[in-house]
Amino acid sequence: MKEKLFVYNTLTKKKELFIPLHEGRVGLYVCGPTVYGEPHLGHARPAVTFDLIFRYLQHLGYKVRYVRNITDVGHLENDADEGEDKIAKKARLEQLEPMEIAQFYIDSYHMAMDALNVKRPSIEPRASGHIIEQIEMVEKIIEKGYAYVSNGSVYFDVVKFDADFGYGKLSGRVLDELLANTRTLDGQDEKRNAADFALWKKAAPEHIMKWNSPWSLGFPGWHIECTAMSTKYLGEQFDIHGGGMDLLFPHHESEICQSTAANGIESVKYWMHNNMITINGQKMGKSLGNFITLNEFFNGSHALLDRKYAPMTIRFFVLQAHYRGTLDFSNEALIAAEKGLSKLYAAAETLQKLSPRTTSTENIQAWIDRCHEAMNDDFNSPKLIAEIFDATRIINSIQQGNSSLTESDLELLKENFNLFFYDILGMKRENQTSESLGTTEELMNVILDIRQNAKTNKNWEIADAIRNKLNEIGIVIKDTKEGAIWEKITR
Repeated sequence: MKEKLFVYNTLTKKKELFIPLHEGRVGLYVCGPTVYGEPHLGHARPAVTFDLIFRYLQHLGYKVRYVRNITDVGHLENDADEGEDKIAKKARLEQLEPMEIAQFYIDSYHMAMDALNVKRPSIEPRASGHIIEQIEMVEKIIEKGYAYVSNGSVYFDVVKFDADFGYGKLSGRVLDELLANTRTLDGQDEKRNAADFALWKKAAPEHIMKWNSPWSLGFPGWHIECTAMSTKYLGEQFDIHGGGMDLLFPHHESEICQSTAANGIESVKYWMHNNMITINGQKMGKSLGNFITLNEFFNGSHALLDRKYAPMTIRFFVLQAHYRGTLDFSNEALIAAEKGLSKLYAAAETLQKLSPRTTSTENIQAWIDRCHEAMNDDFNSPKLIAEIFDATRIINSIQQGNSSLTESDLELLKENFNLFFYDILGMKRENQTSESLGTTEELMNVILDIRQNAKTNKNWEIADAIRNKLNEIGIVIKDTKEGAIWEKITR
């Protein structure tokens, strides 16, 4: 590869020259969603971040195998070893099967990611579809002496691992301090030490999701799924493991323990973590109850929103901050992102209409080099966006007759503006005209009126059929106190 790409490795706490394990190929694993609720802005950040990374690695010519998992079993409340499975709890409350809940929110996640123009990964494995691989991985860890069976459950022996390999390489946690500060919780009497974590849990009689194993009828721990699935699809060693900063401990630290214990080597060369999205300085997330779903952004129905925002505005908002920096939500920030994005779309249209001259007064190759330098510096999207805004200055100057480009330089600018703005940043072209949007709005109002009349007459079958048919073509309806609202989610 011609480009020298530097990435920040969370493991070493420094930027490093990216050299893949296998020339020309990159193995990328990213922790995906636990599917028990609507996707929110917190889900958008890692998805957009690693989509940017995926796109740029492909642009550099790498053949990338991108694996992003779906967690549909084993993730308990409070990210702990005790408590109810998050999906099973939602299923119990909704009186549905757990896999109904999982499938519904997987579909919802995909629709939202498609709207944000996030590319689908190469492989999207589900934890529930890899129980055998997880059991085999647990057996391997027991065989190597780093796990023990207790009352039908299997726990990782963190103290033994620390003595042999050293614990806390990723998070910087010191085991002695962790043991001293970890209070005893119900069920921890099964463990040798409070810091030990579950690889397999024996299921209580009321637990819905459970499978046969050599140790008990139960279910896998949260951490083992990623170790098992990344190994299956990327091998015992691979290039990049990504995810949100909130997964660094205990999830990713536990993954290092598991892969090292099972295979004798650390599996990941470069650990990469995106930072959090905050609201008034507090992390946004389901567990804190302060999240805004992506559909609420798209239709403007949340109380914190002044109005609705297009999916590309949300994507641009996310990319305006470096992935390792915090991103604070506000309506003002979204409006600013919307205005900036509009300027770039306008510049893209103007660029296509420009005519060449006999001389060039702008150095387009230097601009292209700066764009690559931005991305080669740990995928610095805000710096790249600043360079694209600088291209709008060039475009406007040419339009006003103050600058000029030869035919070859003009074609070079067009090609690379489209490359960096559309292909790498992943911004979608807006194809709908205001006239077609107005017609669509009128048609939807007619459909919603028909549905409301059906509901008023208690003809629930017709009302539900209208909603379901619209959902099939990517139109989501939400009933509010003020009436039904709709949003088209681009597939």
